[in-house]
Amino acid sequence: MKVNRKITTLLMLVFVVSMLLVGCGSSNSNTAAKQDNQGKSGKKVVAMVPKVIGSPYFDTCAEGAKKVAAEFGFELLYTGPTAADAAQQVNIIQDLISKKVDVLIVSANDAQAVAPVLKKAKAAGIKVITYDADTTPDARDLFINQTTPEILGRHIMDNIAKEIGGSGEYAILTASLTASNQNVWIKWMKDQQAAKYPDIKLVTIAPSEEDQQKAFAQTQNLVKAYPNLKGIAALSTVAEPGAAQAIEQMGLIGKIKLIGLATPNGMRQYLKSGAAQSATLWDVGKLGYLSMYMAKQLLDGKTPTDGMEIPTVGKVAYKADTKEIIMGEPLDFTKENVDTFNF
Repeated sequence: MKVNRKITTLLMLVFVVSMLLVGCGSSNSNTAAKQDNQGKSGKKVVAMVPKVIGSPYFDTCAEGAKKVAAEFGFELLYTGPTAADAAQQVNIIQDLISKKVDVLIVSANDAQAVAPVLKKAKAAGIKVITYDADTTPDARDLFINQTTPEILGRHIMDNIAKEIGGSGEYAILTASLTASNQNVWIKWMKDQQAAKYPDIKLVTIAPSEEDQQKAFAQTQNLVKAYPNLKGIAALSTVAEPGAAQAIEQMGLIGKIKLIGLATPNGMRQYLKSGAAQSATLWDVGKLGYLSMYMAKQLLDGKTPTDGMEIPTVGKVAYKADTKEIIMGEPLDFTKENVDTFNF
């Protein structure tokens, strides 16, 4: 009996050890399989998060980014909030951090609100780029800026001066009197006017409160209040269509010249009717291309340089102190070229 018990104990011991070995082998196989899968994919994952998904502006931007992703073999995750909501955007970024993406490219709905989660991404080893709209500088590695307030302000002033023939009265239709970005543009417009156009007079700055109907009504008020008015510079993407609508309905096409900042899709009909002479923005597809191209640079450990040449985009400026890439000059949409853009 003692011999049988010893044999039984020995067999059980062998069985247990065998099972343990099988278990260890299974675990190692799973790990190896996971590593094999990662190796096969071999792709860096870049996530692009716009302010809002489904926007023609941002979707066009993503098309530019896709070209670079295909060129360098990146996996591009294009995802974002369904409304321009900072809380939704933070949740999406948090999810992307959990997925351990390699680079985040974000257009911030709220500079302060997204900063903490972007800092968390950086702490996790993720490269962070902002494009279109920045966060706080300490929350990202690079900001891709479409242009600068000085370039934009001076360019808008040049446009209105050209349209009204270098002399006479014009008005500014702004979004709100407290909008910090627009007030900076206006400051540079005034500087450009003082330097180059002494015969032009700014009669007033009227708010439209980011509302197309208010822009429509304000334009009517401006025309009545200033009978010698020759031009209007409308500084928001809803103000210019509203002003153009008023110019059409008041029968003032050709008498009041209109320029501003708006999308080609928002202004196409008014550019073609002559109610507006130009709408200024930038090449959105190139903005997306540049953002993804700089993601590649960061992943390669390369530092941007001032004046570097970017394929399909051209030469860009780099401000090392603010870690900011500036794409360049604004782009004017006119009746001649508006049909070549769709956003």
